[in-house]
Amino acid sequence: MSINREVVEHVAKLAKLAISEEEAEQFTNEIAGILAYAEKLNALDTTGVDPLISPVPMQAVLRDDIVEENLSQQEALAAAPEVQDGMFKVPRIIEEE
Repeated sequence: MSINREVVEHVAKLAKLAISEEEAEQFTNEIAGILAYAEKLNALDTTGVDPLISPVPMQAVLRDDIVEENLSQQEALAAAPEVQDGMFKVPRIIEEE
C-alpha cells in the first residue's frame, strides 16, 4: 500500500485536524516509512512460529463478582452540575450539519 499527501490530508480532514503543509509532508514521509517497515515484516518466513500475545506471561486477575447495594438515582445525581428530567445534563458535543 502506498501513501501520498492527498491521503494524509483526507484522513486529517476526516479526523477534523488542521495540519500545515509541512506537517502533511512530514506525516506522509513518516507513514510511508511505517508501511515500508510493515512490508519487510510481512516478507519474513514465520512458518512454525507460534503467535505471541504478550512477551511476558500474564494471568488474568479478576475479583469475585459480588452484588452490592447501588446508589439511588437521587444519590447519583446529587453532585451533578446540571440535571434535567432525572438525567445528567451535558453540553452538546456533536454539531449538526
